Amino acid sequence: MKLPIQGSDPEEILDRMRARKREDADWRGGRTWSLVYPAGEDVDAVLRAANELYVYENALNPFRFPSLANMEKEICGMTRDLLHAPEEAGGTLTSGGTESILMSVKAARNRAREERGVEDPEMITPVSAHPAFAKAAEYLGVQLRQAPLAEDLRVDVEAVRGLVSPRTILIVGSAPNYPHGMIDPIPELAAIAMDADASFHTDACVGGFLLPFLEKLGHDVPPWDFRVEGVTTISADVHKYGFSTKGASVISHRDKSMLRHQIFLFDQWPGGLYGSPALAGARPAAPIAAAWAVMNYLGEEGYMRLAGKTLRNAQALRAGIEAIDELSMVGDPPVSIQAFRSDVFDIMAIGDVMDERGWHLDRQKDPDALHMMVSPEHEKIIEPFLADLRDAVAHHGKSKGKPIRYS
Repeated sequence: MKLPIQGSDPEEILDRMRARKREDADWRGGRTWSLVYPAGEDVDAVLRAANELYVYENALNPFRFPSLANMEKEICGMTRDLLHAPEEAGGTLTSGGTESILMSVKAARNRAREERGVEDPEMITPVSAHPAFAKAAEYLGVQLRQAPLAEDLRVDVEAVRGLVSPRTILIVGSAPNYPHGMIDPIPELAAIAMDADASFHTDACVGGFLLPFLEKLGHDVPPWDFRVEGVTTISADVHKYGFSTKGASVISHRDKSMLRHQIFLFDQWPGGLYGSPALAGARPAAPIAAAWAVMNYLGEEGYMRLAGKTLRNAQALRAGIEAIDELSMVGDPPVSIQAFRSDVFDIMAIGDVMDERGWHLDRQKDPDALHMMVSPEHEKIIEPFLADLRDAVAHHGKSKGKPIRYS
């Protein structure tokens, strides 16, 4: 493939793009169960307008674009308020959950190096924790130690305790985890971290913009945020259940003085002082603008409405799945993530039929299961989905052997 010698007509280019896009998953039709979190046409309109206003700006330099710096500050402040952070808390915006997680590991590593002299660091995560922790371990020279799950599919607290060593810099819990939608026992894990003088991170990339509003609606939510003593950092993705476009997550520190372990500063070159709060240098402005716009557009009432709708959709889907005798839920997920399995049939063969009918379910192992992340817009497809699922259970063939992979 080479760069064309002559440029093409803009409309021809867009026609070619539209043709390619027809091959993509139909998330607008509610047929995807991960990756995109649609919240309605009104939210889409706000996001498009905000993105359009900030197509060209660069968030690398807050002195040139103070509007971006102010919006970022307000996004992080509103997020910390949702997480019940204390007054002395601080944080930054990142490009997504993976970058927020990388920053939490970097801060924990550098803190342990400075305060405890740890030079060969380890961190402890549940085996169900997001792969971004394994990525951070590889990138940052931290040994990853994975703890098994208990029967309820939350991490085994005693197993975590048994993995603690003088080299432990960080312990992790999920709220909720991606595979099963379970919320780990955060208070018990944070207490272990405190005893070890280690940092503790709550990975609320999924739950950070969902759990606070479910609690406000009166639902029972286990402790997970900064109200839990010992929680030092929390990641929360605005581009998941915050309903922003992709490229927006927040990493929050209980004590803003700990940000010095995250931020990179360098002046030993001709260009003078260079600083970046996270991995990226040049940063697109549009995700910042979109996150600020959607948070202000929805407000607390809007988020409560969408959180309630999401939970009702999840409950309706769960009831429909459990009504199929050959299927059962994996664990007892309390919020919007759920996976289902079969002790009678090959669940992957059932997944093949659902694929053929245009449903994009993720596949998992240990146990083999089909996985769903429920959004507000799934309300319109609950019955068609369940009808196809019932038919797939009744009329599937042999599995095509499609790979199990995180999508």
